[in-house]
Amino acid sequence: MNKKLRNRLIRMSSVIGMCMPVLLYGCGPGNDSKDAAMKQKPSLPVMTVNLSDATVTTYYSALLEGKVNVEIRPQVDGTLQTIYVDEGSFVKAGQTLFKIDDRVYREQYNSALASQHAADARLVVAKLDEEKLVPLVQNKVISEIQLKTATANTHAAQAALEQAKAATRSAQVNLDYTVIKAPVSGYIGKIPLRLGSLVSKNQTEWLTLLSDVSDVYAYFSMSENDFMRFRQQYPGAAIQDKLSQLPPVSLILSDGTRYPEKGVIGSISGQFDQTTASVRIRAVFHNPHGLLRSGNTGKVVFQSPFHDALLVPQAATVELQDKIFVFLLDKGNKVGQHLVTVSGKSGNNYIVSAGLKPGDRIVTAGIEKLKDGMVINPEKGAPGPEDSKALKVK
Repeated sequence: MNKKLRNRLIRMSSVIGMCMPVLLYGCGPGNDSKDAAMKQKPSLPVMTVNLSDATVTTYYSALLEGKVNVEIRPQVDGTLQTIYVDEGSFVKAGQTLFKIDDRVYREQYNSALASQHAADARLVVAKLDEEKLVPLVQNKVISEIQLKTATANTHAAQAALEQAKAATRSAQVNLDYTVIKAPVSGYIGKIPLRLGSLVSKNQTEWLTLLSDVSDVYAYFSMSENDFMRFRQQYPGAAIQDKLSQLPPVSLILSDGTRYPEKGVIGSISGQFDQTTASVRIRAVFHNPHGLLRSGNTGKVVFQSPFHDALLVPQAATVELQDKIFVFLLDKGNKVGQHLVTVSGKSGNNYIVSAGLKPGDRIVTAGIEKLKDGMVINPEKGAPGPEDSKALKVK
């Protein structure tokens, strides 16, 4: 091989060496594009929405009051002479609670009674005067005008007697007011005054608060949305018809224990509170052992059954401007933001009343990465709430 041919081969080898990386680079984009496309499709857990039964348990903070709370106040002025009861004691209707010094009122009664007796005597005299004039008029010994005058005197004496009796009864009422008795059976509250304290019928401070707690009322407030759902959920034209369909409610006391007696929803206020957009509801609990007292606090446990409900995890939803959305998958695994209507809420799940149907697939996690139109790789076997039977709302 001559020198000229050898130089040509060397030059060709150099050109081929320079072209090889370009050729190899040009062969790669097909595989890289496929890998990149796979990386752009995130793998996210997906669940299929199914029908199931559930019970939503809602807790409402409540204030307890006795069936009857009576402010015991004095009806007459005087000094507190005797206190027959102690704070917290149970009393029966008609039992004596307090005694006010009655000496002034007893003397007023005695004076009124004496005036009554005097009026009664004057009536007797007036009647005698009238009766003795009757035969004289009949025999025309005296004129008829004298008899009419005597009759008028009798009527005046009768009226004076009635007036004296009324004064006596009034004095008797005031005298009776010096002994203060329990109007109902119940428990005695705080007694702020002590023996010898001056009391008045015009004072603002009561002697004690008497609470009849044989039945206890638990007052709580329900939001307007909850109330509307309640109206739609239970049958009946009137509110009382719907109340009769409600299941019994429970009471959780302030220490976390459950009160043994079940209660019933007794009434719903006739108007909403405009400041809180809520309505006041009263639940009634029987209190045979006096465990509950006025002023106690607790939580009313309200259970609402849902049949054939669609349960969706809260983690699978997005809330925007008081509206709730889920990411729904189509047959091509393309996701789209979808509006749903929620009729109940639990610690981990929503009960959806509109916007989804059985068999729909939704993304349950990683939704913060999603946008409308994205295609994902659904992960099979993602956990869902299909088997949930009881949900709790706090």
